[in-house]
Amino acid sequence: MALNRVSQLCHEITRLWLQLKMITDDILQKEDGPLLAAQIGSELQKQFAILPGGRGINGHPVIFLPDFPAFSELPEEELQNVLRYLTSVPSTTASEVGFILIIDRRLDRWAAVRATLLRIAGSFPANLHLVLVLRPTTLLQRTLSDILFKYNRDEFKMKVVMLSTVTELHAYIDPGQLTTDLGGTQEYHHDSWISHRTAIEAFALMVKTVAQTLQAFGTELAETELPNDAEATVELLQEHTLKKDTMKTDLKVALSQGGRLLACINEPLQADAEYNMTQDEMENLATVQRLMGQLDETETAFDDFWERHRTKLEQCLQLRHFEKHFREVRPQLDVMYERLSGFSEISISPAHAEHVLRELSSHEERAYELIDLALSLANEGDRLIENSHYAEDSIRPKCTELRGVCEEISSTLRSKKSLLLRALELHHSLEKAFQWCEEGIFLLANQPVDRCQSQDGAEAALQELERYLDTAALHTITDHGAICCQYEAVLNPQLRDHIDKVFQKQSSVQEMFEKRRVSLKKLAAKQTRPVQPVAPRPEVKSPLSSPNLQRKDRRFSADSALCKKGESPVHNGSTRHASLSEEEENLAVLRRHVMNELLETERAYVEELLCVLEGYAAEMDNPAMAHLIPSTLQSKKDILFGNMPEIYQFHKRTFLKELEAYTDCPELVGRCFLERMKDLQIYEAYCQNKPRSESLWRQCSDCAFFQECQKKLEHKLGLDSYLLKPVQRITKYQLLLKELLKYSKGCDGADDLQEALSSILGILKAVNDSMHLIAITGYEGNLSELGRLLMQGSFSVWTEHKKGHAKVKDLARFKPMQRHLFLHEKALLFCKRREENGEGYEKAPSYSFKHLLRMSAVGITENAKGDNKKFEIWCNSREEVFIVQAPTTDIKTAWVNEIRKVLTQQLKACRDAKQQKSSDSASPNATSNNTSVSLSPFRQKNQKKQDEKKLEPNLTSEANSCPSPKQKGWNKPSLSADASEEIDGFSSGEDPMNSDTEDDVVKKLAPGKYTVVADCEKAGPQELSVKSGDMVQLIREGEEGQWFVKNLRSGRDGWVAAANLLSLISESKSSQSLSSSDGSVSGNLSTSSSCSETYTSFSDIKP
Repeated sequence: MALNRVSQLCHEITRLWLQLKMITDDILQKEDGPLLAAQIGSELQKQFAILPGGRGINGHPVIFLPDFPAFSELPEEELQNVLRYLTSVPSTTASEVGFILIIDRRLDRWAAVRATLLRIAGSFPANLHLVLVLRPTTLLQRTLSDILFKYNRDEFKMKVVMLSTVTELHAYIDPGQLTTDLGGTQEYHHDSWISHRTAIEAFALMVKTVAQTLQAFGTELAETELPNDAEATVELLQEHTLKKDTMKTDLKVALSQGGRLLACINEPLQADAEYNMTQDEMENLATVQRLMGQLDETETAFDDFWERHRTKLEQCLQLRHFEKHFREVRPQLDVMYERLSGFSEISISPAHAEHVLRELSSHEERAYELIDLALSLANEGDRLIENSHYAEDSIRPKCTELRGVCEEISSTLRSKKSLLLRALELHHSLEKAFQWCEEGIFLLANQPVDRCQSQDGAEAALQELERYLDTAALHTITDHGAICCQYEAVLNPQLRDHIDKVFQKQSSVQEMFEKRRVSLKKLAAKQTRPVQPVAPRPEVKSPLSSPNLQRKDRRFSADSALCKKGESPVHNGSTRHASLSEEEENLAVLRRHVMNELLETERAYVEELLCVLEGYAAEMDNPAMAHLIPSTLQSKKDILFGNMPEIYQFHKRTFLKELEAYTDCPELVGRCFLERMKDLQIYEAYCQNKPRSESLWRQCSDCAFFQECQKKLEHKLGLDSYLLKPVQRITKYQLLLKELLKYSKGCDGADDLQEALSSILGILKAVNDSMHLIAITGYEGNLSELGRLLMQGSFSVWTEHKKGHAKVKDLARFKPMQRHLFLHEKALLFCKRREENGEGYEKAPSYSFKHLLRMSAVGITENAKGDNKKFEIWCNSREEVFIVQAPTTDIKTAWVNEIRKVLTQQLKACRDAKQQKSSDSASPNATSNNTSVSLSPFRQKNQKKQDEKKLEPNLTSEANSCPSPKQKGWNKPSLSADASEEIDGFSSGEDPMNSDTEDDVVKKLAPGKYTVVADCEKAGPQELSVKSGDMVQLIREGEEGQWFVKNLRSGRDGWVAAANLLSLISESKSSQSLSSSDGSVSGNLSTSSSCSETYTSFSDIKP
């Protein structure tokens, strides 16, 4: 049908074009005369030949050659042009009849008459019917002409009649057809005749030109191919419309001129109604009228042709717009259908179902907007078909396709939404049942046992259980088969397992309730005597038995039972839980709850990271999005996202899978954290880059690139919220580990959970410290060369220094300086905190470097006069003293312990270097007194090699530091008056012990309480682990240089090698002295030289 319409339209346009062409061809052919009056105007003005318009008896056109003395002198070309033009003026019919030529030579001679006749006979261009000659009137010439004409008649080769008078002429031609010069009545004005002929010919030429233009334009329109796009169609329609308007203007001008010409020709009739037009005037009138009629017909044909052509172009434009909108809408429908199809109607949790439902709802509005747009386009296509559009066969399938896709999208949307609502309903039912079980377990766990010993208490508890069991019908699910059948469409293996677990849990809880109810009924049925709680007798532990060892053995045995090679720690979980007591079952439920939260949030976290990397980071490399990226953001993807790809790969490929292995034994998940603790340190790099990322985000947050990405992802929150996820996640771990540890007391993995929590807190501390460390400005060296950052914090600081040999306080320091201290393994930095500016991470403080103290040249005094929150840091025999006031006593204690630990490690390194040098110089037969003291394994953890390299040069150059191995005793230097006022002084360059052998050291140890100054890990199953700051008690000495020691902080006890004790402990204020009877070494040691004289001048410290 559409093809028929197209064919009909083409045929109609072709027909109209051919009609127009025929009309214009006729005009062009008829008006294609040999000459025009305007071309020979000067020759016509000579008036040697005229066409007055008269006709002979039989309609022969009359040409009159008036008396013209210079006729013989006329150039042949002029004569030919005038005669050819005059013979072309009459109609073709009149010309075919033949012309009558009247020659007036009444005033001339016969010779001129003869010459004229001969010239005309040889050059007249048309059919010559008769020549009428008015012969000369003089007697002589008339006689000669009569005589000579008879002899020369055959010479002229045409019919010639010699007339003597005008009266004789009237016998051949009616006087009404002759001008007044020939005795006729016809008025003839040669100038007017020339003017009329020029106007008529100009009009004819105009008509011809218009016809040619119309023919060319019609050909162009007929041969025009329809464009393939809307823009080209619009341009073509505008171009053709402009040309059409020009054509119409030319037609109107031609018609206007023709009208004026007709009025001019009819002017005599308007002046005199009885005026009789000559035949030529009538032919002129007919010619102009014919041209006017042809113009009207041409205009009508052109208008019809243009209307058809315009309709075709407009329909083409409508089709191109329809196709363009179809190409825009169709892919959007496909994308929407794919997105909706990608929504899973099977969810794994209520939160997941609600999330998917929210996402689906957010797509629903957009989907219906798109459907409305598509249906509107389909309706527009229907209107085009109803209006007889030529491309019906192309439009109708597209309309059908649009309606089909819209129906698919609507059906998919309704189906997905219905299934998700059913899934959510199932999740809520399961969640309600699970919550009922949890609350029931909580109820059982919180019923006080002592209250149930009485009959009234038992009855009250029983009633409480009965009331709770009455609510089971409203909260639990009863028919497993019915549930699976009802929700078959939304079930997956994971959800089926969840249903099974909920049913199993319901059964377990109901069984627990039934057991408790039976017990309570027995208690309520008889009067029971109150039971007086009796405190258990203290258990005497054998010094040879280590509880830590027993717990370790139990843990290893549990590990071997649960985590065999190739098996998950989940095996045999149900058997293990079945034997738990009621209280332990409650704790197990709480642990599983925390573990579920850990796994669910971990999965969500991985999905969010993937969404950011694919939706934002990957789009920065997409060429189609390049024009939306501002210059400030180009090539800065690594700054904006940091090492997020590395974090995602670790969690996706490794950490999540390993966490899932501990689903049914959450108390053991601490091992997973411990094994991956080194990998989790990648968060430190991310947090260090966060200020730069935040700054870059604030510069570009409003750019079109981020808005487009957020629109595609349909996120309600911006990218900055997702860039904060890794920081929030590493913080979340310690909260979850705390919860697990809270519910795992006494379990096999409790120690691992505690260690994992400590390690995570250590990572958080390292992250926090590094955030401060990168804010230091003004330090010209490399901070990494100062060793690991141990502590950092803000303090009030006073300074003192010596000038010469007199100790002078800095009088300008009545008001303390506010300094931020950074304690590294090799140095202590003093910095000044600057103002905080900006928002978010840009508000992080900055620190201006002020001073540095090498730890190899530092000593400390733990207590300063006047305030228990103060302590002193000094160097170079108190040449420079910094009085530091901590915000609290706990902070002060932590800093003093950490500094003491650093100094102790340096002291050990110094002594090891001394002993190594002694052993290298001693002979092979040296006695045991010259051998170095054996140290416990914890000392291997220190950076011994670095410290030895640092201290070896000082050992050879300093006379006061680290005495030679050949010295049998340590000479304690005298104390200055100022130094004797202080207590607890300690420096890494001072050796408060003699260089005695191990036997001498053992003799100096005595039972008592001591403070541990360094960490020590146990080397054997019966040894004791201690940490810096612990208070220990030496109980008794054993064999082979071992002491039985009790850790008063943890309550644990065990054996420690005597060789290690002197480097691990210092005497508490209430303990006995560590030294021999000749004196105590607990006094101030602040006047000894340090292992190094490298220090920073006091003048470098600035406020």
